[in-house]
Amino acid sequence: MSSILLYNALIGGLVFGAIYALIGASLNVMMGVLRVVNFAHGEFVLIGSFLAYSVFSLTGLNPLAALPVVAIAMFFGGVAAYYLLIPRLRYSDDAETSSFLLMFGVSLMLVSSITWIYGADIRPVNFSFDPVNIALLTVEDAYGKGRDGKVLVPTARLVALVINLAIIAAMTWFIYRTLPGKALRGAIMNRDAIQVVGIDIDRLSANAFGLAAALAGVTGVILTLVIPSVDPNGGAPLTLFAFIVIVLGGLGHPIGALLAGMLFGMVEQFSNVLLPQSAAQMVGFVMLVAVVMFKPEGLFGRKVMR
Repeated sequence: MSSILLYNALIGGLVFGAIYALIGASLNVMMGVLRVVNFAHGEFVLIGSFLAYSVFSLTGLNPLAALPVVAIAMFFGGVAAYYLLIPRLRYSDDAETSSFLLMFGVSLMLVSSITWIYGADIRPVNFSFDPVNIALLTVEDAYGKGRDGKVLVPTARLVALVINLAIIAAMTWFIYRTLPGKALRGAIMNRDAIQVVGIDIDRLSANAFGLAAALAGVTGVILTLVIPSVDPNGGAPLTLFAFIVIVLGGLGHPIGALLAGMLFGMVEQFSNVLLPQSAAQMVGFVMLVAVVMFKPEGLFGRKVMR
């Protein structure tokens, strides 16, 4: 096997792993603080992708130009959605099940809205950087025939990776080094205890919902650099990946979700290279089943964190 394929799998694992990490971490913040099973999280990501597509198609600008607009719009949209939907769940006998059904309905509504506005066709985002590819390194005798080969990586993927890693670093700093971030961690650990010290749990929950929505939207913008097209029906797979990541990393453990997302991305990409396609698709889910059976609190979670 060519070593170039292994290097490409490594880079692809980092790129997709960073995307999965952000999707999973944003959902984990929402589920950890609010106990809301957001089945519409993939559609939140999709909204960011379609807003980036709109900016590109209308102005011809780099889809990244939509990042600040999407972040702000999704944050305030998430806060508004919280006050509109979530407080009513308090009167339910089983809030988590009710939130699942509620957000499943929101998911269907968002898919219908996106299809109504943009149509049911996949929309291309044909933006390219100059140069299109970057040669990261030269592999000696890459093909086993005395010929060297270059590891070429799309510039858009490298840009997406750098932005993702910067957001992950900023999110880690926010959660562990700022008072609002520490309040979020406290709410994940014990919602009742933090109210004793005077924290407004409703305001904190609304901000957590807005933060999760903003991160999801930003991830959707970055996703257009890695997969240069947007599909109105692409939200469900993203939601599935988000739930896989938080199960692997541990519910209520945002940093665990970041690490689990990177791990899942690496496993997925190396499986695609080393195994037949039919078998490669199973590896990540086999890992998920194994974690649920033998370490149900997640690879990076703790049993006391609930």
